Amino acid sequence: MTLEQSIAFLIFAVVAAITPGPSNVMLAAAGSVAGVLRGLPCLIGVSLGMGTLIFAVALGLGQVVLAHAAILQALNWIGAAFLLWLAWKIASSGAMTATASDEPVGLLSAALFQWINPKAWLVVTSAAGTYLTADAGALAQAVSLALLFVAAALPSGFVWLAFGASVHRLLRAPRAARLFNIAMGLCLAASVAFIIW
Repeated sequence: MTLEQSIAFLIFAVVAAITPGPSNVMLAAAGSVAGVLRGLPCLIGVSLGMGTLIFAVALGLGQVVLAHAAILQALNWIGAAFLLWLAWKIASSGAMTATASDEPVGLLSAALFQWINPKAWLVVTSAAGTYLTADAGALAQAVSLALLFVAAALPSGFVWLAFGASVHRLLRAPRAARLFNIAMGLCLAASVAFIIW
């Protein structure tokens, strides 16, 4: 990739990574439950998961998935079901407490979640279609896109993690926690509309 292509993709990746979506709701929830430090594995997992997904799509997995409507539809429905379950868990959780048992989504779970996250698939397939060129090797381009996306996703996701952590104290009150959890759950459930329609 040329420097101009890298800069263009990095701008795209920052915009894609910082806009609201299932992973960012998960990061905000992780920050509100565990704070920034204990939420870092979730952030790293989201970033690495997106990086590996774009790497795989750039190497050709995206073409296989997009060429088989049944696989794509199955991924969409599995993702939708998981997101609705996660939205329910977030919306129905109670006030925040400072116990050690409050663990956010971990690194591996957050990374694997990207593979069923509909927004992630939309982002990486559109990125691969837009930024891959025929004049460069597939492996080199896949590595470049993956590294650039991880570089964009880490600070972008940190904003959501920090937002969740910043409202942590406010969420100790049962009413405030309930309203925040319902709002986060509704935002996540609303993202399912993109899958269904």
